[in-house]
Amino acid sequence: MFLLAIIIILSYLVGSIPTSIIISKLVKGIDIRNFGSGNAGGTNVMRVLGWKYGVLVILLDAIKGAIAVILIARLHFGVLPFQNVSPFDDFTLVQIIAGISAVIGHIWTIFAGFRGGKGIATALGMLIMIITVDMLIALAVFILTVSISKYVSLGSILGALAVPATLIIRENVFNSHVEGYHTLLPFVVAVALLIIFTHRKNIVRILNGTENRISFRKKINK
Repeated sequence: MFLLAIIIILSYLVGSIPTSIIISKLVKGIDIRNFGSGNAGGTNVMRVLGWKYGVLVILLDAIKGAIAVILIARLHFGVLPFQNVSPFDDFTLVQIIAGISAVIGHIWTIFAGFRGGKGIATALGMLIMIITVDMLIALAVFILTVSISKYVSLGSILGALAVPATLIIRENVFNSHVEGYHTLLPFVVAVALLIIFTHRKNIVRILNGTENRISFRKKINK
């Protein structure tokens, strides 16, 4: 139990690294949460500082999720402190636990007053290591939605919903026999619901027609 607790804590701390706040302070000497939408995420960095810094933050946030899954989870050895009733081996289950901890750390970062981002990029980095095909499809949905609507928040929501939808279609329509389907499905549904929850204010703004559209131009010049 102690070792699993260490993995959860380390994954949370890695996920908590406030990359958007660090980049905005280094580049412009500002706290990104005081500008744009006020969110500490890559999209707001893109909106305020330009697409290059926004993409950099998104990549760094995704790497946090990947680190939790492919590095920190490897600290696990021996048996789990509880019965593993999932179809996954113990290590894969630990990877899922580590990944979720990183996403929680990104959303509620201990290093910035528990005011972090919405968890999209970190969840992407985590899930692409576990369900690559489904995440690539979700990424395509995200890119297509943003390209058409210019709403990153809408792309994030639809991309999140695309993951469980893709799993269901692959398993029940195409009979792909996804390994661990019955465990993966509730897991990705939970992640999707968490992402929708963190975008609840964006949903209201979209419905009201006041949501910000993405721009590739810088809006702050020091």
